[in-house]
Order: sequence, then C-alpha cells, then structure tokens
Amino acid sequence: MEHAALDDLAAVLAIARKGTFRAAAVELDMSTTALSHAIARLEASLGVRLFNRTTRSLSLTGAGRIFVDQVGPALQEVRGALEAVRSERDTPSGTLRINAAPFAAQAIMSPLVIEFLRRFPDMTVDLVTEGRLVDIVADGFDLGVRVAGLVPSDMIAVSLGRPQRFAIVASPEYFERHGKPMVPPDLLNHQCIRVRLPDGALFRWRFEKDGQTLQLDVDGRVILDEAHLARTAVMANVGIGYFMEQNVIEDIEAGRLIRVLDDWTPPFPGLCVYYPNRRNLSASVREFLTLVRQNAAKEPRPSTTENADPPPR
Repeated sequence: MEHAALDDLAAVLAIARKGTFRAAAVELDMSTTALSHAIARLEASLGVRLFNRTTRSLSLTGAGRIFVDQVGPALQEVRGALEAVRSERDTPSGTLRINAAPFAAQAIMSPLVIEFLRRFPDMTVDLVTEGRLVDIVADGFDLGVRVAGLVPSDMIAVSLGRPQRFAIVASPEYFERHGKPMVPPDLLNHQCIRVRLPDGALFRWRFEKDGQTLQLDVDGRVILDEAHLARTAVMANVGIGYFMEQNVIEDIEAGRLIRVLDDWTPPFPGLCVYYPNRRNLSASVREFLTLVRQNAAKEPRPSTTENADPPPR
C-alpha cells in the first residue's frame, strides 16, 4: 500500500460514493477499463479485495469499508495540505524567515520588511539578526542579508541598491588625549579596535580618495567580531573604530562620537539579499524579492569599489 498513488486511493472512494465503476470513471475523467486496472493493482498491492463485484452488483468488502472509513478523511487532509502548499506559489502566506547582520536588519526594516507586511497582511516575518555568517539553508531561513563580499558564492544575490559608507570614529575624550589622524597612515600611531571576519581573518581598514585606494592592517589591543561590542569599546575611550555608517550615525549626530577621515570613505554599493536557487520559489520569497528590486530601482547608484575586502558586519 505504501506505493499506492493518491489517484488510486481516490478511485476507491469515488467508486464507493458513486456505486458503479462507470459513474466513478465519469467523475474521475478516465475510462472504465483504466479504473478497473487501477483498482486491481491496488488490491494486489494490499493483498485483499476491496469490492465484491458481479455483473449486476457492486459492494464494499469488510476491508473495503475499513479502507473508506479510514483513508477517506486522511486523503482529504493530504489534499488540503497539498493545496495549501500549492497556494504558496500564488499568494504569500505563512512565515518568511530572514537572517541578517544587525546593521543590515536596520537597513531593510522600514523600506522592505514593514512595507512587505503592509502589502501582505497574512504574512509573518521572522527576522533574526546575528553577526556570524550562517548557512541559511541548513538553518531554515528563506533569505539572507549581508554585504556583497560576504554572500556565499553558491547563492543568488540581489543588490539592495542602497549605498553604504564606512565611518572612522572615536570618542571626544580619546581625540583630546591622542589627537586626530589627518590621513589614513596616521592610524598606525593610534589604538584601533580590530575586527575579526567570519573566516577568522582580521579585517583590513579600507580607504579610497580620488581614485587612490589604501588598505591598512591597523594595530590595537582589542579584537572583536561584533559591531555593537566595538561601539562599546569606542564609547569607553579604548580607541578608534571602523564601522558601517548606520551603526554609529546617531552617535555622530549627537556628538557622542567624532568622525575623522570622512573624505577617505566614499559610498559604495553594499547590501544584498540572497537565496539558494531560482526554481520553485514560494510566493512570499518571490514577492519580497520583487519589493527588493523595486526599492533598489529608487536608490542612487554609486560607482562600484573593486576588489574590496568584505566590510565588518
């Protein structure tokens, strides 16, 4: 029985409901001969007859009655589940799970997540933020959001189109004690908060001005792998930090942190939404990606910085 097709199971129910093979065949849009062969295959697989048949009458056997009573409701549930899954192709529903770096989650919250929920009130978005790079397939996520340099090579990435910038900052107290760097190499004489990337390598601070690029392996007594921890260290006067601008923009505007080397940190295209493949996307993923592309089309397109190391998360 474990090899029986759903159509064979449905055929038994149709015959029991209609009372004849001919009427059931009409309902199922198949020939009487094909229906008879399907029932014969199923009975052979079960090793028991489901119908008593003569040229003049048709009735369920005891086994057939048990089959109809138990398989009927179960088949209805299976069909309902299949229909619910198929509906995912057409109408977004259920839960969309997204994994994102903390700053990336902030960037997509208003223009994408909230707008998506507004468009599709039956949807739930489960947005998980973490600094480490995870396997979104193994961990059960539909989408990931990371800077382009951190998107795994076997994933399909869609640019958010939103320009990103780095910000080099320290507390007012730190600069009062140690002075401000005027050009990037001055950082080699300062305490800097170093950042470890997911692959274990230490992030090299990248700068660009007038077509000139520079990468520095700065020095410092603190090595971290989370942006919010680095911000805590900078706020405590430990040293100078290198951040995605949106992580510290409120602190800069409030005067809690002072930005330096601003002319060495031009904008660049950064964040991407990524997913494992293009085949059989659910309606929720498909519509979210449509929203991503619509939003990206509204964003200005800065020139691309080539061969950059992935920025800190």
